[in-house]
Order: sequence, then structure tokens, then C-alpha cells
Amino acid sequence: MDAVSEALDRSEASPHNAYTLIDRGGALERAAVIDAEVAKGVDPGPLAGVPVALKDLIDQEGLPTTCGSGFYREIPARSATIVDRLEAAGAVIVGRTGLHEFAYGFSSENHWFGPVRNPWDLDTSPGGSSGGSAVAVAASLTPVGIGTDTGGSVRVPAAMCAVVGLKVTHGRVPLTGVFPLAGSHDTVGPLARSVGDAALVYRQIAGYDPADPWSALRDVDGPVDESLHGLRVGIPHPWLDNAPIEPRVAAAFDNALATLSDAGARVTDLNVPWLAPSPHISDAVSAQAAQVHRRWFGHERYGPEVEERLAAAFAVTLDQYLDAQRWTAHFRNQAAALFHDVDVIVTPTAPATRKRIGESTIGGVHYVTVLSWFSSLVNHLGTPALTAPLRAPGAPPPSLQLIGPWWSERRLLALGETLEGIGLFETPHPPGG
Repeated sequence: MDAVSEALDRSEASPHNAYTLIDRGGALERAAVIDAEVAKGVDPGPLAGVPVALKDLIDQEGLPTTCGSGFYREIPARSATIVDRLEAAGAVIVGRTGLHEFAYGFSSENHWFGPVRNPWDLDTSPGGSSGGSAVAVAASLTPVGIGTDTGGSVRVPAAMCAVVGLKVTHGRVPLTGVFPLAGSHDTVGPLARSVGDAALVYRQIAGYDPADPWSALRDVDGPVDESLHGLRVGIPHPWLDNAPIEPRVAAAFDNALATLSDAGARVTDLNVPWLAPSPHISDAVSAQAAQVHRRWFGHERYGPEVEERLAAAFAVTLDQYLDAQRWTAHFRNQAAALFHDVDVIVTPTAPATRKRIGESTIGGVHYVTVLSWFSSLVNHLGTPALTAPLRAPGAPPPSLQLIGPWWSERRLLALGETLEGIGLFETPHPPGG
């Protein structure tokens, strides 16, 4: 009860606009039930009493799902599968977090609810679309946040807020009860202050759900140990070389590679020109987003940025969408061959660490191009990726992304814990956090 009450107090007093709704009554009631179970000697689960911040496009029975929009207000009769699994493990959801409208953007500067504010600097964006969930963790409002990731929407906020984020293999965590952006790319994943905490949450939420057509009928393996000795680390060129990357991010990345090499990893430069951002990325997602919003677009009000993106989405032709699907299939086949030669691909998570609220560019380049540079391609692969802040100068410090082959979450998480152990990864506290 005390942990939940303190999380609620911190959340309500926070200046970050991290929530669309704080459920004090429901959270305290659930915490009391868990305390009663413990008093009777009943084990409530591995997340007993852990406060969780939930992105407001994931259904919670009896509470409105807004998707950060100006018109969508649905009160679901039942919770999303991921919510059922979190609560079965003993977690307590304290609130629903702010996001980029309908998860269709990278800033969480919401036209209807106001901008979510980064605890490292309240005048800067936390990234998006899961900005509120990342802020809740970074500002120590809750130890765990849940976000969704279609093009980087867990990893980019994790990087901008200097916390850990996990993008899972597509089909690993159920999407039942999660409002879609693009179903063939959507994933749900945790944000936390340590890789170990992210791994604990992952083990509770992963696994097959017959109600989700995207869900994969595969066992979820347990944790493993991961040695750096002999680990084959691939550095992709020209994907890395062409990035609009800030000098301090590039320097931190080079230092991280040196640390990996010194620890026994085999760091190899990869000449893979096909592994690079492509217009097909936008076409594949846009066509699916248009299908989701066809019933409302032109009849309901959207914020200016999302309205503009949806208008472009509706202009994508069937030929463009099919070309994007063919590109994706070929791209995944090439990546499968690449993962025979390397165990993990490593990039920065984002080329920049700060975006000022209200500004559309970073270093003269549109902010979506910058922030999605290293993330969106991974969703088209469908593979998992782990991101964590580096022990490096900066406020916030740069972040590193580890991309593994399909279904390799347990290995990425084990590797992340090893990197925490040698001091490469470190999750700092923002000022006052």
C-alpha cells in the first residue's frame, strides 16, 4: 500500500503532464487487496504491489481509453491481455499515461492534453509516442511503464529520458485490447530503470494469446547468462554513417564499441547498404494507419500534426503498399542471413538526445527523421531490440540500441544486464528525480 500511495502522490504532484488519468481510488483499492493476500500468506506474484504507468491506448476495464485524441473515448468492458497479465503478477496500475495522439508521432506534444515534459528539461520533449510512460519511470513516479512501439515509440522515449526500453519481437506480447497504429508492426513493451526490472516485467507479459491474430505460438524462454567473450557485434554501414547524428552521441557510441571490444566482444564493421531507412517504411505503416482511421477521418477533429500525417497516409496507393510489402519480405530475408554472421547489431538508439517543445527540427532536420533514424527500421524487421542509457556525459546521456534476431529477447536482456555489470549501461536520475 505504501509504495502505491507514494507513487500516486508523486504522480499527482508531478509537473511533467505524464498522465491523462490517475486512478487513485482504483489503485489504492487494488493495493489493499494485495496487502490482504500477503497477510494471509498468499503470494500475489512477482510484481506484488509494483506501481505501473500504462499508456493510454491499452484498455483497462471501466476506465476510458482516449489514445490521446480529442474525440475517442471508449470505456472497455474488459482489460487488454497485457493488463490481465500484469495484474495476475501482482502489479498495480496507478494511471494512464500521455502519448502522441493515436501514437502517430515521436514527440508526445499532444494537441488535446498538452505536451508531456521531459524531467531532464521541462522545455524539451520526452520523445514519443510513449512519452508519458518513459517520463513516469525517469522521474521516479513509478518503477515501471508500459508503452507501445511501432517505429520506435518505446525506444525513442527511453533514449530521450535515459531509461531502459525493450521492443519485443512482433507477436511476442499480445496486442489484444491495444488500439492499433499498424498491426503488422505494433508491439508492446516495458520501460524501467534497470535491465533486470525490464526483464522481470517482460517475463510476465510475454506469451501466446489465441485472441490476438498477430500472437505467435512460441514458448517464452527463461533467463540466460551472456558472456561478452566472443560475442559477434555488427556495426552497420552506411546506416550509421548517413545518420544526422550529434557529435556527443557519436563519441559515446565509439567509446561504447571500444568498451565492448576490450571486454572480449568481436566488433565487426558490416557493409550492408540495404540496411538503411527507406520510403517503404512510411508507406507500409501509413496504409495501415489509414485503414484504422477511415471511419473517422474527415468527420472528427485531429490535431494539426496527426491530421497532416493521416492526409498523407490516405494518399498512399495500393501499388505503393504492395511494393512496401515486397521490400519488407526481401529485407527480412537479407537480415536473416546477416544474423548468421553476427549475434547482435549495435547502433545508437537515437541520433540526438534533446528536442525542444514546439520546434519541428533538430539541427535543421525534421525531428521525425532524426528520432526515428535507428528505430523504425527494426519494426520492419520484426526483431527485438533493447535500449539503455550509456554511462557518458550529457543530460540526458546518449543511449545504445542492441538489435537481435527474432525471439532473442532473453539473450538481449542477459547481455544488457552484463553491460550494466561492467558499467557500460547506467540509468542516472534527472535533476530533482
